Amino acid sequence: MKKLLTIEDFVIALVMALGYGFCFEIPKLMGYEMWLCVAICLFGGMLLESFIRKIVFSKIVQKKPLYKFLVFAAFILAFLVAQEIAVAMGMDVLEYVEGQYLYVITIPLLVFAFSRILRWYRIRRIRQRYGDGNQGFVFDDLLAEKSFVDELNQQNQPIYGAYDDDLAVKTKTGCFVGTKWKDSLYFCGIPYAKPPVGKLRWKAPEPLPESAEVFEAKYLGASAIQVDYDGSLLKHHRQSEDCLTLNICIPASKKATAKKPVIVIFHHGDFSYGGSADPLLYGAHFSKIYPDAVGVTFNYRLGIFGFIDFAAVPGGEAYPDALNLGLLDQIAALRWIKENIAAFGGDPERITVMGFESGTLSIGLLAACEQARGLFQRAFIFHETPLAAYGTPEKSRTLAKRLLQETASAAMADLLQLKAEQLKAAAQKLVLDMSAPTRDGKLIPVDVYEAYQKGVSSGVEYIIGIANDEMQIYKAFVGAQKYEGFIEEELTNILVYLETIHPAGVQAVKDYVETQTAMSSALDAKAKVVEQFYALGTYQYAQKLAGSGNKVHLFYWDVKPLLENLGSGTVEVAATFLGNSEAVQVYGSVLNQDIAETLQTLFRKFQNGEELRLFNNEIKGIGAIDWQEFPQALIVSEKEFRCGTIVDRLTEIPCLLEILAK
Repeated sequence: MKKLLTIEDFVIALVMALGYGFCFEIPKLMGYEMWLCVAICLFGGMLLESFIRKIVFSKIVQKKPLYKFLVFAAFILAFLVAQEIAVAMGMDVLEYVEGQYLYVITIPLLVFAFSRILRWYRIRRIRQRYGDGNQGFVFDDLLAEKSFVDELNQQNQPIYGAYDDDLAVKTKTGCFVGTKWKDSLYFCGIPYAKPPVGKLRWKAPEPLPESAEVFEAKYLGASAIQVDYDGSLLKHHRQSEDCLTLNICIPASKKATAKKPVIVIFHHGDFSYGGSADPLLYGAHFSKIYPDAVGVTFNYRLGIFGFIDFAAVPGGEAYPDALNLGLLDQIAALRWIKENIAAFGGDPERITVMGFESGTLSIGLLAACEQARGLFQRAFIFHETPLAAYGTPEKSRTLAKRLLQETASAAMADLLQLKAEQLKAAAQKLVLDMSAPTRDGKLIPVDVYEAYQKGVSSGVEYIIGIANDEMQIYKAFVGAQKYEGFIEEELTNILVYLETIHPAGVQAVKDYVETQTAMSSALDAKAKVVEQFYALGTYQYAQKLAGSGNKVHLFYWDVKPLLENLGSGTVEVAATFLGNSEAVQVYGSVLNQDIAETLQTLFRKFQNGEELRLFNNEIKGIGAIDWQEFPQALIVSEKEFRCGTIVDRLTEIPCLLEILAK
């Protein structure tokens, strides 16, 4: 994708031959000692190179072909004139041209060769660990070291004595003392609401009182209590009902500067697992990649603690918010961020929310929610649609009924007496019954797209991504048992939905499954339908937002997976935009640095409200990119970036394309 060598490199090398030649030969003619000649040569040459590079790769030169031609012509003319002067002085700089070209060609080739060897080594290790990837994500041996687990599970404590003021930030709810690592300051485990324990279990989050107390913010807060899947990386991390915490990453320098844009990351996990301790989201390289931004991750309640409806349970009327508690937690986190992020150098009026999988669904729902209006200005969402939320509370009520049966409870009073560990054990047995948010007409409108049209999401700008291989990633996370149940349930829901809005699509889907089953398995055939329906839904989501007046930029992730059975989507995209090259290897993949650098640069522009364009060589070796608004999409592959339409890539069932007109 990246060009190893550009014409600019050769023109610069020509001029640099002059610089190094004159800076060495003139001191030599003046009788300077050899070591001093070499020193002057190196210093003068590098100074000139820096100056020339700024000219050649400047925006004005790279954007205007005429200017580029004039600059190149001027440099070549300068070389010819300088060569004549050199000859008159008894020197010849032509020999330096040979050396410069050898350097210009050899160094990139050596760097490329080294990167290929390193990539090969990483891939070899991944293949040794995962084989063909058929077993999904497995992390036990990676996290088995007791020292790692112990460190991961340390807890923050109040500070009553002296503390390092350079690591402290005062907020409305307390003073938090973080830790420095490399070029970043981390503030971890900061509470954003009262702990939802005891009488607050299954209650809406309550704001924290103002406080001047001082607390450690060195360690990640506990993850939400959740179902432990084989592919869950967080089953070794401390879990608790007291999970409403967030983490903030800022550049190490706290000098007063302009307020920075804020990126708030919503974790993935099907609303039943996951959390901010996931290394995919951890900001190990955040400040290096986004030095002019503030990064935030957070936890919220999951599964039976966050998405359950007790309306049919005796005493359940006292818990009307239990249906969408996880979303209320998210709103509480965003409110805390808006009120306090300025203390960390963030701009509360430039908040970008970023979500993957269930995080995307959350953002789509909050964008339609009056309570969340104004809490963010931009959104990055990947491969999900708010219509994936339930339209009725039936699923959540079934979960409540099954929870009563599993715990031998008869009423809310019984459930409130149970310990968190007992509820977690029950949830583990109810893995196939886990629920998700519901478009209840109270917190979330039943018709989300209608809410968009009415302007609830007015002014919010979007980047929306679509993947073509996301289902395999889901399977790798949750395992074969839940995956099969999920596919069957989703296909049933798709057929019911099609019966309502597009009856002709029902038979088309059945015929497709029958045809594909003859070439693979019935499960794979059904999974393909679900995958394609998700892609269509995400595209329609972008379509609806654009139709409501929102600025939408769409991208299509067409990068092939390293291991076919692990897919390519959420994991790779999260690692690409957040730069977590080490974490993605744990998940059985390798970061493509060219793709990562390009998309990170575009995302920085998005945060700042700039046009999503790259001029030629803005990233050295990458051509110009003009990421146009929907319905155009930026197609991302290993070979190239290009803008175009993607409707023909969304489904192999042409009949389903008619849904986009609904």
